[in-house]
Amino acid sequence: MEKLRRALSGDDTPDEESNIITQVIDSSTLSWSTRIKGFVICFVLGCLLSIFGTITLFFKRGFVVFAVLYTIGNVISLASTCFLMGPFNQIKKMFAPTRIIATILMVVCLVMTLVAAIWLHKAGLSLLFVILQFLAMTWYSLSYIPYARDAVKKSVNACLS
Repeated sequence: MEKLRRALSGDDTPDEESNIITQVIDSSTLSWSTRIKGFVICFVLGCLLSIFGTITLFFKRGFVVFAVLYTIGNVISLASTCFLMGPFNQIKKMFAPTRIIATILMVVCLVMTLVAAIWLHKAGLSLLFVILQFLAMTWYSLSYIPYARDAVKKSVNACLS
């Protein structure tokens, strides 16, 4: 029936791939209140995991659990914004020219934190990558606020001069 409608409307060259993508996007549309609830739940869960990870630092050999929970918490917090702008739009914005370096640094720090904690079992290296991960996430987040990175650069320059 759909083919007949397309033929009668004059569109007899359907783009099946585009049609499938449109159908997926249309079927996964969430209401604004559902998006806000999903964002809040994911963001709070991500923050709680990061806090629980920090608490595990006080346990014997807790650096592995700390690094894993902290990293997973950051990933979930980052994924929470997918509820607000959608996953495709989120990925497009992450790899925009103004954010690509911050995104790559953030992902590398996330991965290296897990590598240092799980496979290398180096607490100091894990902590270094957690700090770098925090800084990379902060720099990435600042890219969404107009002129925020310029203000941070000027503030750092003023402090160092």
